[in-house]
Amino acid sequence: MRERILKTAVDLFWRYGVKSITMDDIAKELGISKKTIYQHFNDKDAIVKEVVEQELACEKTDIDRLGAESRDPIEEVLKTSDYVQASFGTISPVLLHDLKKYHPRAWILFQKHKHEHIIQGISGNLKRGIEKGYYRENINVDVLARMRVEQIEMAFDPTIFPPQKFSLVDVHVQLIHHFLRGILTDKGFTIYNTYVDKSVIESNHP
Repeated sequence: MRERILKTAVDLFWRYGVKSITMDDIAKELGISKKTIYQHFNDKDAIVKEVVEQELACEKTDIDRLGAESRDPIEEVLKTSDYVQASFGTISPVLLHDLKKYHPRAWILFQKHKHEHIIQGISGNLKRGIEKGYYRENINVDVLARMRVEQIEMAFDPTIFPPQKFSLVDVHVQLIHHFLRGILTDKGFTIYNTYVDKSVIESNHP
């Protein structure tokens, strides 16, 4: 039952945001009473924290796997981008805003994940790209890794990209390709173009 509650909460939070979903909504979706939920969780904040904890752990595993499967740093970025696009397609654009404003414990988990895993992962990719001659040698890895992770958060900011005007997925695609193209060498561009051309061909021939 505990896992069922968490799974349902994930679906509802990701689809509608955290603030708008109540314990009543979760109970109704599951076809159980609120009392049953309270037997497993003290309050909604406890559910949010555990949901975020589990989702971040899953994301780390998936991103690590994509990195291991990639042939080079450029493919790793593009594969990760595809993964993020698929995730963003099911996430409410107000999700991060809700966590930051109403659930500080969950927000702290996200920030810890951002600094311990996402920034380190981006830094590692940038260093490998420089070593292979795909990324420019004069880039500042620490600055660009932090800039890139802030771009991800920025895509969720409704004051910058109002959801009624901008698609979260489209914003992400624009930002990642802008970022990647800005650090590529001529050698890197050659590799990048083969992946981009391939994705165009595959999208035209499902």
